[in-house]
Formats: sequence, C-alpha cells, structure tokens
Amino acid sequence: MGGSIPGTSCTLSQVEKQGLDKNFNLDSMDGVPTASTEQWSEASDAERLRDNLKAYWAFQILLNEILEEQRSSLTPNDLDFHESIQSVLLQVSALAYQLEELMVMLEHNVPARELEGARDAHGRGLFEKKLRGMKVLQELAQWSVRSVRDLHQLSRPVQTGDIPHASCCLALKK
Repeated sequence: MGGSIPGTSCTLSQVEKQGLDKNFNLDSMDGVPTASTEQWSEASDAERLRDNLKAYWAFQILLNEILEEQRSSLTPNDLDFHESIQSVLLQVSALAYQLEELMVMLEHNVPARELEGARDAHGRGLFEKKLRGMKVLQELAQWSVRSVRDLHQLSRPVQTGDIPHASCCLALKK
C-alpha cells in the first residue's frame, strides 16, 4: 500500500472542479461504506480483511458510477479529471485483488462478491451527484487510512512468528 492514499488528491480536485465547499456535511449520503472503527479492536484479522475487501469492492462500483456521471453530465470535456478518477479506480481494483490474495494465503474465507450499484442514480440532480462524488472520495481516503492500520495490525503476528503458515507463505512471496 505504498504511495499516495487513493482518493485524496482526487477529492481535492473534485471539490475544485465541482465548485463545492469541502466543509459540507455529507453524513446523510447513504450507500457509501464508512470506515468507522467503533468496534475495531474487537474485530478479528479475518473480519478486518473482509470489511476492507467489501468496502473496496463497493468503491469500485461507486467510482465507475462517478466516472460515468462526470463523463456524461458533470465534466464531459475534462479528460484529465476523468483520467484521475480512472487512476484511483485502478488503484482500488488492485488493492481489492491484493486483499483477496492475502485472504486466500491466510486461509480466510473470501466473502461472496455483491455486485450492487447505487439505487436511482439517474434520479439524482447534478448537485446531489457532485456531493455523492465528494463523499465517495472522502470515505475512500478514510478507508485507505483504516486499511493501513488493519494491515499493520495483521502483520504483527507474522513479524513475531505467531502464524507459521502465513510467515512461510509471506517469505515465499518475496
């Protein structure tokens, strides 16, 4: 998970390009996975990985929808912005794939992939689409931070040798 945090630079660009105030309260925007950590300390490694994977799958769908909205009605001529969103989408897809591989390697059950998009996307006004795009990118940035914490937590037993199978597999992957 090196490099920049997916969504952060794109969020700033979204705010600028859409003429939005970054201080909007977006809590009412539903359908976007939140990176809440209220019960984080109680979650098992498998639960953490599963939650991360499901969130990134959802973000793949949401980012595809946002990209389509940008291309069709919000910023149809801004190809650089579309490329930026596409780049974030590719990073999210790669991360989801890596999380799946990690779950398999650690012998955790990979959840079934739910291919569910947003409901009534066509019934949204332009302003709602702009706000939703901003919410998606903000939450993606929060998930990136949470993922770093989750993966760091997961790596502790491997570093100390508590999980022989995983450490063996990780050594082979290097």
